[in-house]
Amino acid sequence: MKNRLLLLFTTAIIITSCSPKVKPLASRYAATNKVYTEHADSLSKVLLAENPAMLTDSLGRPIPSEWVGTVNFNLRKPNYVVIHYTAQDSLAQTIKTFTLVRPQVSAHYVISKDGNVVHMLNDYMRAWHAGVGKWGSISDMNSCSIGIELDNKGNEPFASAQINSLLALLAKLKKDYNIPTANFIGHGDVAPGRKPDPGIRFPWELLASKGFGYYSDMIIVPAPANFDSATALRLIGYDTRNLPAAIGAFKRHFVQREESTRLTQFDLDVLYNVYQKY
Repeated sequence: MKNRLLLLFTTAIIITSCSPKVKPLASRYAATNKVYTEHADSLSKVLLAENPAMLTDSLGRPIPSEWVGTVNFNLRKPNYVVIHYTAQDSLAQTIKTFTLVRPQVSAHYVISKDGNVVHMLNDYMRAWHAGVGKWGSISDMNSCSIGIELDNKGNEPFASAQINSLLALLAKLKKDYNIPTANFIGHGDVAPGRKPDPGIRFPWELLASKGFGYYSDMIIVPAPANFDSATALRLIGYDTRNLPAAIGAFKRHFVQREESTRLTQFDLDVLYNVYQKY
């Protein structure tokens, strides 16, 4: 019996020693982390430059100009959070995509199905996640927002562990940067007709109950007969130049029952309820 136990123990040690060890992400991406550091260093040199503006008048003559540094400044802070789904097969695939130059896409955070949070870019830096889009008067969402990607193909429920980590992250971001409740939105909201994420399965109502974005109340007052739905959508923030696309984006976020570009009476009532919160 003792020999048998010894044999099992020895076999277990051999199997363990021969099993491939999973390297931490930071170790596996040491090369791209080095590129990140080098790029950040080059940007810091731009920030530290003390060059006066080189100006000339209409005749080409130099205009006197010099540098005097002010003592009143700080970093520009993010004021929005834009939530996405990755539409890829795994966390590993998304991280690989965000560490390649060719796709020209990135995000500040990626959250896996099991709740692991990968921070990929300093919050004060500009990620390339929102693309061409508009929200209210803002036409460059990348310059004022934090992008969060959830590992999800878009046709599946979001994992509980993933949403729990998202809520914890949103609480930190809201506190750190004093982000207004209304400014937690989806990629599909800022890019109607082009992007649907995070889609109709995303728990917007849960987020709203925690203070991240707005949602309709349980008891909804019917919209008045003269209710202007297009104006309401615009006041919320939607780009209504393509009104059917804006309607579809609104319904994915606030109705979450169907993806269409027609407002039913129920949809109008929800819209009336939501727009009054903005």
